[in-house]
Amino acid sequence: MTGIATDTAPEPKTEWPLRPWALAVLLALAGLGIHLAAEWDEAQWQPWRAALTAAFAFGPLALAFTLDPKRWQAPLAFALLVALVMAGIAWRVANAGDRYVDEVYWFAAGVVACALALPLFQAGFHRLRWKTPYDATHFHVWTDAISFAGAMAFLGLSWMLLFLLAALFAAIEIDFLKNLIDKDWFGWMFSGAAFGAALGVLRNQLKIIGTLQSVVMLVFSIIAVPLAIALAIFLLAVLASGISVLWNATESPTPLLLSVAVAAFVLVNAVVRNGDEEASDSRILRWAALALAVMIFPLALMGAVSTGTRIAEYGLSPERIWGIIALAVAVAYGLAYLIAPIRGHMAGWMERVRTANMHLALGTCVLAFVLALPLFDFGALSAKNQIARLEAGEVTVDEFDFAALRWDFGDAGREALAGLAQSDDQEVAELAAAAQAQKMRPYRSREDRSRQDERLANLRIEFEDEALSAQVREHVQTSSWRCGKPCVALDLGRREDGQRIVALVESGRVYYESFGPADDGTAKEVEAAATAITQIPEQSADSTVEIRDWTGRRVFIDGKPAGEPFE
Repeated sequence: MTGIATDTAPEPKTEWPLRPWALAVLLALAGLGIHLAAEWDEAQWQPWRAALTAAFAFGPLALAFTLDPKRWQAPLAFALLVALVMAGIAWRVANAGDRYVDEVYWFAAGVVACALALPLFQAGFHRLRWKTPYDATHFHVWTDAISFAGAMAFLGLSWMLLFLLAALFAAIEIDFLKNLIDKDWFGWMFSGAAFGAALGVLRNQLKIIGTLQSVVMLVFSIIAVPLAIALAIFLLAVLASGISVLWNATESPTPLLLSVAVAAFVLVNAVVRNGDEEASDSRILRWAALALAVMIFPLALMGAVSTGTRIAEYGLSPERIWGIIALAVAVAYGLAYLIAPIRGHMAGWMERVRTANMHLALGTCVLAFVLALPLFDFGALSAKNQIARLEAGEVTVDEFDFAALRWDFGDAGREALAGLAQSDDQEVAELAAAAQAQKMRPYRSREDRSRQDERLANLRIEFEDEALSAQVREHVQTSSWRCGKPCVALDLGRREDGQRIVALVESGRVYYESFGPADDGTAKEVEAAATAITQIPEQSADSTVEIRDWTGRRVFIDGKPAGEPFE
């Protein structure tokens, strides 16, 4: 690659014969460490185990991509820093419990920060700062991606070959390989060794991979032309029909718009490449890249408008705040790409795109790292916003999602819900208290209160146990698929484990639910959603639904059997 000086990148372009062996051993030991530290069968990991697992996973991987026998101190320090950062984030995630609800985003932010820091370190940014050559950074971004993909492909092929050999030897009653594959420690060590060996071979061939990178970008640049034409037609259609046509076509346009914007970003850089001397000479490709660069901003802006509209209608949630952050990054890239050709009247717009890439990559890396730190509680921010909307009358009590405060905002949401349960408004207090008493997250839907009342009115309970009746009513209220038509609840008695079995009979079908003691209002389906049914009798609001003796017990509707016998 032209423009990449060997004294600016920590990783040399010369071959190191021992690299495949060294990386195979390194990542095999890392795999063993992951096996010993991880708790894959546990729903809740111990924080120290989660921290060790993350350290063994990300630290050695960072070292594998940067290891240089001539200058090993800096790569080792970088790998230790990555291991420390990811271990800290994993500790925080495992220690969060149910106090927070967006811990997966913390971990994702840490991964993004490390992924962006890797090519910056490889290009020597830690020493050169803003003098770091763009071509070196861009080179490492693509070669890292190609190396990772190639090593993953080799890993998959290695496992296929191992399974084939195990089957081959098992055919002659030699089960050594088959038994070895069943050992978890072997699987992790084999995966690490295979991935490391392949990565070592590929990292020894960076010059060849650099040539492959040029071929890949050439293919990508060709795709830029039809995408530019299609996006131009799309934006013109939206301008002619109004942006509402997009909302009517899909309920979640933002992920789609962002995906297209990312595709446009990749294709623009496939044409722009490392420098003007490497950029495509084709005027068609250059104009297509320019069109895509200009269109990233309106795509990101439409995504922002879509998310803003949803927030205005439903308020904030932790997921929506993270979506806002992603959109802010997309809008920043789109704005930079839009300004690039405007400044200087088109002259040098590609160089300005490259400069923007460097600045925005560093900014995004820092932003992702900050977001992974315990500095913000998006659950508290969302709960405060939801309460403010309720108090301001922006949402009615019937439409307010009390269950979201109970389940979706962590401790901050539950504290806000406890405050509402003490409200002077009796209706608010009752609904908040009902949400506090929930033992499981209700089915998420946009069902309004009147529809819930209609379904409850369809319910007829054929037993007198008030505690069980209350649990059944709560189950029907929070399950929008229950009692859309007249339905009857029958008490089938108590199981040996103390669970009460209730049959919900609707439209001739019988659904069995188990309910815990009075202090546990959870409902669990005893069998499948609907039992195997030999015949489905007609059922109306006035139908007689009863239990009869019939070589056992089963449900009858107007004297006709329904469902299978339950005893």
